[in-house]
Amino acid sequence: MRKFFRGTYLGLLLTFLYAPIVVMIILSFNASKSRAKWGGFSLTWYERLFSRADIMNVLYMTLLIALIATAVATILGTLAAIGIHAMKSRNANMIMSISYLPMTTPDIVTGVSLMLMFVFIKIPLGYGTMLLAHIAFDTPYVLFSVLPKLRQMNVNLYEAALDLGCTPLKAVRKVILPEIMPGVVTGALLAFTMSLDDFVISYFTSNTDRNLSMIIYAAARKGIEPTIYALSTLMFLAVLVLLLIVNKRSSLENVS
Repeated sequence: MRKFFRGTYLGLLLTFLYAPIVVMIILSFNASKSRAKWGGFSLTWYERLFSRADIMNVLYMTLLIALIATAVATILGTLAAIGIHAMKSRNANMIMSISYLPMTTPDIVTGVSLMLMFVFIKIPLGYGTMLLAHIAFDTPYVLFSVLPKLRQMNVNLYEAALDLGCTPLKAVRKVILPEIMPGVVTGALLAFTMSLDDFVISYFTSNTDRNLSMIIYAAARKGIEPTIYALSTLMFLAVLVLLLIVNKRSSLENVS
């Protein structure tokens, strides 16, 4: 009986979470504009989506911000993880606790705080501030993906490389980076995923510049067109694929 109720609860929960997404995906292939009428299978809305210059420009900006933010956050997060790993345990624990804050603080608090900071230091809100905000909340995801790989690494490898004539920088590049590369890649994928679908922080730290999430939000306020179903479907599938890759890599790392 307990298994029955557990399975029923899980089924209802998954239905509640994913039924709206399934309906949205189905409607994106509906030839009719009406949500209440099925007009047959069609790719019309996808064709119109890719023919709209405004959405393509926003898509380009969204991908560019996600790629740049991911690249910078990966470098910063990896270097920070190496530095924290080399610290004494007390200082490392304090910095790690601080580093958890961007991941645990509600997005709206992070977004408003960053907006107020940019306004206070008189940086005009726009593309640059949105990019800086994405780098800020992406970096901890890389940091906490790399740290476990550093803890699994043999602590004597770095010193052995130094004893064999490597400079500290070369030892990091030749010894440490290959050992932690799975964590770096996983962190980068996770950072890209978080940046790609962010709405709240982007909304507060930009002005006229908008990403795809903001376009969907603006369209929902005016009345959703079927092209937005197609756009939302593609975003959902892109994020889903990235998360599946991250989970697969994490499972393989745990096995190894």
